[in-house]
Amino acid sequence: MTLLSVRGLSVEFRSGVRAVDGLDLELDAGAVLGVVGESGSGKSVTSLAVMGLLPDARVTGEIRFAGQDLTGLGQRALRRIRGNRIAMIFQDPLSCLNPYYPVGFQIAEAYRAHRRAGRREAHHVAVRMLDEVGIPEPDRRARAYPHEFSGGMRQRVMIAMALCLEPDLLIADEPTTALDVTVQAQILDLLQGLRERSGTAIMLITHDMGVIAGLADDVVVMYRGRAVERGAVREVFYRPRDAYTKGLLACVPRVDGALPLRLPTLQAPVEEQASLETPEVTP
Repeated sequence: MTLLSVRGLSVEFRSGVRAVDGLDLELDAGAVLGVVGESGSGKSVTSLAVMGLLPDARVTGEIRFAGQDLTGLGQRALRRIRGNRIAMIFQDPLSCLNPYYPVGFQIAEAYRAHRRAGRREAHHVAVRMLDEVGIPEPDRRARAYPHEFSGGMRQRVMIAMALCLEPDLLIADEPTTALDVTVQAQILDLLQGLRERSGTAIMLITHDMGVIAGLADDVVVMYRGRAVERGAVREVFYRPRDAYTKGLLACVPRVDGALPLRLPTLQAPVEEQASLETPEVTP
């Protein structure tokens, strides 16, 4: 069953910059959709448009969630969905967490914002969620402040906050950025485990093709605000059709071959690319 359907989405800012241009994508309930592309391709703007967090931009097209068109809703109606049925993990957890309040309080307040719950019940939920995302001594750490956590632990706090209301859709915008490979693997395992237990659909936004390969079912490749390729991850990775997708994949270091001395680049828009050549490497 289709949970999120985006048709003809365009986002234009007051400066005249069109960050997203006629984007289509679909995400089924319980599935993981990877949205991949280099910085500036429109990935994060797409996620903010879905969340209704671009009040100063001109957003056109159709965004349907569980059959309801979100683009026609007012801010009050959106707030009832945002955080409740659609949650988001932002790129930088430290900038998203309030430095003046303990993390447990912040998770509890997110829960109370959508549930008629008392402080004691909300605190218990916060501690339980910290435990579920693998933070040791959750009762004690709930009283700690964001600066007392490592980058990986802060990301776990953000995941706990996003999932405390058991949303139908989780949008993860670069959830492993600036994390070392060990912590990155832990975060991906955490997302996969939560998906399997709760059935939450995940829209995973990243520039890392390895992250997509490890977690996503389907992938949409974005370039200049457009989807240049889409399909099952295995199909796109092993038989890419678009020149830009081939370029992204060629930039991924491989353990079974030599690393190119010069990475391939695109000299023109994707639709004008007849082919993308990778220079030979002399050992």
